[in-house]
Amino acid sequence: MPPWTEFVVAALLLASGVMVLLSGLGLAQLRDFFLRMHAPALTSTLGAWLVTFASITHFSSTGQGLKLHVWLIIIVLSISAPVTTVVLARAALFRRRQAGDPLPPPLYERARGPEKG
Repeated sequence: MPPWTEFVVAALLLASGVMVLLSGLGLAQLRDFFLRMHAPALTSTLGAWLVTFASITHFSSTGQGLKLHVWLIIIVLSISAPVTTVVLARAALFRRRQAGDPLPPPLYERARGPEKG
């Protein structure tokens, strides 16, 4: 394997690790369930894409042509991760409604903060 591909693969895998670290930090910093769902959903998908690019680079550099079978994994993951996030959010909203708990305010109100006046 040529040395430049090893550097590319290593950089992509390190970037993927940074995405997972950011995902964990977002999970720890955000205060409620609905906000916590957002950070891991986005960063884990990006991290998976980076691992996919690293795998394609690694296996294609062996000299046997372009290896694209890894695309199947990332396509399924890219479809299932957002769908799972939406299903979890709807289930959490349903449980809050059933329990009579107050629902969270819309995101645009959270971004603006409490209204004064």
